Amino acid sequence: MIITGFHSIEEKVRSQKKNPQGGYKIYYSKPGPRIKKILAAAKEAEIPVEQVEDRKLDELVSALDETLRDHRGIVMEIKGSKKQAENIVEFDSWLKSHKNDENATVMILDNITDPHNIGAIIRSCDQFGASLVIIPEHNSVKNIEGNEVIGRSSAGASAWVPIAVVNNLSRAAGQLKDAGFWIYGADAGGETCGKIDFADKAAIVMGSEGTGISQLLEKQCDTIVSIPTCGKIDSLNVSVAAGILLFERYRRKI
Repeated sequence: MIITGFHSIEEKVRSQKKNPQGGYKIYYSKPGPRIKKILAAAKEAEIPVEQVEDRKLDELVSALDETLRDHRGIVMEIKGSKKQAENIVEFDSWLKSHKNDENATVMILDNITDPHNIGAIIRSCDQFGASLVIIPEHNSVKNIEGNEVIGRSSAGASAWVPIAVVNNLSRAAGQLKDAGFWIYGADAGGETCGKIDFADKAAIVMGSEGTGISQLLEKQCDTIVSIPTCGKIDSLNVSVAAGILLFERYRRKI
């Protein structure tokens, strides 16, 4: 697996220090200030590094999606099998271990297929203290752990924010309700987010920009919440909307 992007590489290095797995190596060309910082952290994490020509870096990234080929002089390579990242969690186990939490925020992503949007939402979850992101096994991005578009779009946050992949979002929402969570579905025509007094244990459901929240999952929602806007187009990007709702939730806790 090849990783590009300063943020993504930095967070992989940090996670390697926390949870050593082996098989990591960093290639770099010209060591500017940002790259020197990464190399110093890699040395502490005992990750081997090698200085190479830019053409070697170009070869390493040649098979990546076009948006990921801008290596900016540094590339991380991960070889061999690696154990599951610590932040990829099993939902039932997470819920059992957090059942007594007095304050928690869960983000549920329904049929969001663009990895850039998922990565941006995960980044907001990190910044605004979300406890968990839930993603469906089907009708979403495959291989959440190894998806480097998500990793880069999240600025590395996907290495830290707890993520659970479940078979049935509606069932997971029901389990959250049984555990004391209030479920907020994001959709137009709902109660304005600025007027909502979010519950201490809150789960926010974000649906796809095309079809919204699925009917079965919407039935699990206790409240539909909307974001007031004044523009001429009909909706916000889903990752922007998620960030606004997470901030509204977060600002009432600080």
